[in-house]
Amino acid sequence: MDGGFFSGVVEPIRFGGLHSPDPLTYKVYEPDRLVLGKRMEEHLRIGVCLWHSFAWDGRDMFGIGTLDRPWLDAGRDPMDAAREKMAVAFEFIEKLGVPYYCFHDRDVAPEGASFAEFRSNMDALTEDALGYQERTGARLLWGTANLFTHPRYQAGAATNPDPEVFAYAAAQVRMMLDVTQRLGGTNYVLWGGREGYDTLLNTDLRREGAQLARFLHLVAEHKHRIGFEGTLLIEPKPMEPTKHQYDYDSATVHGFLVRNGLEGEYKLNIEANHATLAGHSFHHEVAYAIANGILGSIDANRGDPQNGWDTDQFPNSVDDLALPLYEILRGGGLTTGGFNFDAKLRRQSSDRDDLFHAHIGGIDALAQGLLAAAAMIEDGRLAELKGARYAGWDGPLGSEILGGSASLADLADRVEAGGIDPRPRSGRQEYLESLVNQQVWAVRSNGAAAREG
Repeated sequence: MDGGFFSGVVEPIRFGGLHSPDPLTYKVYEPDRLVLGKRMEEHLRIGVCLWHSFAWDGRDMFGIGTLDRPWLDAGRDPMDAAREKMAVAFEFIEKLGVPYYCFHDRDVAPEGASFAEFRSNMDALTEDALGYQERTGARLLWGTANLFTHPRYQAGAATNPDPEVFAYAAAQVRMMLDVTQRLGGTNYVLWGGREGYDTLLNTDLRREGAQLARFLHLVAEHKHRIGFEGTLLIEPKPMEPTKHQYDYDSATVHGFLVRNGLEGEYKLNIEANHATLAGHSFHHEVAYAIANGILGSIDANRGDPQNGWDTDQFPNSVDDLALPLYEILRGGGLTTGGFNFDAKLRRQSSDRDDLFHAHIGGIDALAQGLLAAAAMIEDGRLAELKGARYAGWDGPLGSEILGGSASLADLADRVEAGGIDPRPRSGRQEYLESLVNQQVWAVRSNGAAAREG
């Protein structure tokens, strides 16, 4: 473990507990700790993303890069630089001690002067990745194609007015779906980075919707043709870079899938920051997906409440994570999906070790949220109170209504005869919120007690 790009980290990050003075230790995350009968690592299935962490140098629209990423220097031989980037990425993954990673095609392979060259580069680097996976034990959580950065995609990929762009995007997705299968990936993500519009003055909504549906059918057909056993995922996002994107939120994507006969083929990869940009909470998006059987995986990050764009910061609020994790645990947990850190350092966090501190903090916040969620489930009062609120629907009247034996006229007659005269019942919101806080605080208190001990 000595040396390497991250020479300041000489051993894998291990659990140290809240009492540990070493910042390069986990304070809460214990991979082997049993939570509701399952290892913490298996609950969270944590992944490192290659794009923000290794394919971005800290630049933004107002300034050049600030991060130390020598493989991104323009003068480097593209394949030599790509191989250095991959070596550093797997060094980081191994030292961080997490089981998964994720990437876009362009995060790994130089695009070259033609698609054939792009494919050749990807084939060579896929072989390298297979070797790193074998040596480190890291696995691919999901792969995806970048269908938004190149100028050819300025008007979208599947929804582009030019069918040649559609065809080029299809080639990229086929390549990456094949690569994902070859690397043993458990999911494949489609993010419609520019599948939307900037103005309706030049947009045919009906046509673009039909194009997008056809593209998704083609991808699903190829998945079955090659025998890919992973899950196809769609990542909702409401806007940015476009004014409006067609995959606005979980409900929008779900409706699109149902309308176009794609239910059962796709699930959702939900990002916390995208949820807040859509005007929802992360909790809402997760709960909706679970209620409709379409939760697949999670992009773990957060936004800044004072900024109306996708800041992609590392998660640090246990309060914001506990309830989504509660829903996930109640829904049976993640299967092929996981928690991928689609988050980036702040431009001023320019030391190499800052990437470790960011991930350690985010992973510990997730672990603490998991413990709080498990405590809520073991306590049982939240589920009991929610069940009691809907108990009438399990009785005779509710059964008649939902079973179809009571018509509108039947119900009206009963009310007019005085047999039904309901009274308001409290939703007890403040009490429920206090119960949640009680469990979150109890977990924190137990951790503090362990520290003092």
